[in-house]
Amino acid sequence: MAGGHPLARPPGFIRTSQGFRNVHAYPTLLLHLTLAGVCVPVTYRKTWQDGFGARGWKLDVSIADPAIIASTRETGGRIPTSVLVHDLLDHFFSGFDISGHRAEAMALVQLGKRTGSDIHRDCLQMVDEDLLHGRVNRESLADFLPQAWLAAIPFARHMEGRELIRALRKQFGEEELRQRLARRLLELGERGISHAQDSWRLLGLDPARNREIGLAVQRVLVQVDQQVEQAGIEQLSATFIISNEQCALQLRHVDGATALAPRYSSRVA
Repeated sequence: MAGGHPLARPPGFIRTSQGFRNVHAYPTLLLHLTLAGVCVPVTYRKTWQDGFGARGWKLDVSIADPAIIASTRETGGRIPTSVLVHDLLDHFFSGFDISGHRAEAMALVQLGKRTGSDIHRDCLQMVDEDLLHGRVNRESLADFLPQAWLAAIPFARHMEGRELIRALRKQFGEEELRQRLARRLLELGERGISHAQDSWRLLGLDPARNREIGLAVQRVLVQVDQQVEQAGIEQLSATFIISNEQCALQLRHVDGATALAPRYSSRVA
């Protein structure tokens, strides 16, 4: 990558379907390597005009994706890092699409490994909110499901998602289908484990330090997000710089007068 150091590509590593992405193929405007670390641009807006109107941050790679809602420093009760850290580490650095149910399943497995969180309830949430309504992003429901499930359903591949779910309810029953779909998400998620580890190594990052790196990114985000919220900043552009030793956020452009520091950083403990 331009401005960085060369890294060898393992044979057969390039996979660009089924939710996988080759981190070496990311445009340099969205990710590039320097001696200081992996550089990823992010954008903050007080209000995003994207149909959701949320305050917060988006990786620049996700700005055009209608499925991505801006996130702040806030974390869930079970997970010590925010959604932005999940998008950065568990999706983008791991070589997965930034959205889509298959990619999210793989990223959730990475989240579980990184934080120790039980992701089964997250899988059930996706099942209840989307899959049981026949909704799957980036592919058809028929392609997403195990083919053995479709064998007893005539013309399954020609059905709309809701129609196919109705047929599966008749086949398995409501709760059995719900649990099967959650297990399907976990199964798909585990298929991305080796790809994620390879992707981190290609970026010069140690996958065994993903927990510590995530916590360092979160500490930086907490610092900056508190200050931009208190100052009422309308918009800013910045770059995350991530290495095995340190995580930093370098501000590039800020709308409005502000006393923000040009750079915030935290050691990877």
